[in-house]
Amino acid sequence: MSAIIIAHETVGSDVGLVKALVRDGLPVDDLNEPQRRFFGFTTLAGSHVGYGGFEQYGRDVLIRSVTVEPSCRSKGIGRNLVAVLLRQAFDADARTAWLLTTDAQAFFEKTGFNLVSRETAPAAILATRQAVELCPATAILLSRPITP
Repeated sequence: MSAIIIAHETVGSDVGLVKALVRDGLPVDDLNEPQRRFFGFTTLAGSHVGYGGFEQYGRDVLIRSVTVEPSCRSKGIGRNLVAVLLRQAFDADARTAWLLTTDAQAFFEKTGFNLVSRETAPAAILATRQAVELCPATAILLSRPITP
């Protein structure tokens, strides 16, 4: 499978996105709220490999809804998908990425994210529905700079 990933912007109500998030136990309650951008990801050959998105607050983004098709896992696809997603955020003038996770810390650390305390996050990130109500209090916060 090609490791080159292409992003295709989609909407929060995309049936494939919703099904993938439900399958992977990720939140779906706020997909259609403002400031959210979602992408479907394919290989050069057109094979669908996953979804991802972000909420933008100025130069900060909250990465969310990253999911890789089960048949594409453990092949480097997720790492490349995150890189393409971060490029989309960079092109939207974001320079710092944040995310909350309960079980994917090791994966995101491999993509350059680092564990940070919640007190270091901007108020806008801490006020998101993800941070306030959709992710459990046990979710950890990770961050990284976004560079071209």
